[in-house]
Amino acid sequence: MQQLQFTLTREFIPLCDLLKATGVADSGGMGKAMVADGLVKVDGQVELRKTCKIRADQIVELGDVRIHVLPIEA
Repeated sequence: MQQLQFTLTREFIPLCDLLKATGVADSGGMGKAMVADGLVKVDGQVELRKTCKIRADQIVELGDVRIHVLPIEA
């Protein structure tokens, strides 16, 4: 499993934007399609909301990729 980390720059990031920012999706549209197809899990549960607010310490999974979202650096 590929482990990625993403550090927030604000309180949250929309799920489709996170997929694009980490390179898991080539575009925001591709990220939205992945979510709509039920391929993305947030904290172990399938997430179908494309712009779900992802906050610090959440885990996003897509296939063999796991993204750990870190809090804003002080």
